[in-house]
Amino acid sequence: DLQNKDIVNVADGKKVGSIIDVSLDEQGKMISLIVSHSKLHFFNTSEMEIKWNQITKIGEDVILVDFK
Repeated sequence: DLQNKDIVNVADGKKVGSIIDVSLDEQGKMISLIVSHSKLHFFNTSEMEIKWNQITKIGEDVILVDFK
C-alpha cells in the first residue's frame, strides 16, 4: 500500500521519489523507507534512505517528509 503513495518534501514541495523497499529492525518495526529518485528526470536514478523520524505525515495519497 505504501508503494502507491507519492513522497513529497514539505521543505520545498517537490516529489522525492518512489518507495522500493523498507528497512526493518530485529523486532520487525519499520525504521526507514528506501526510495528510488531521479536527479535529472529519468537519468541518474539513485536510491536514498528516509528515516522514520523524517516522515511527518502519511496521508491517503502522499507521504510527507521533512528534509531541511
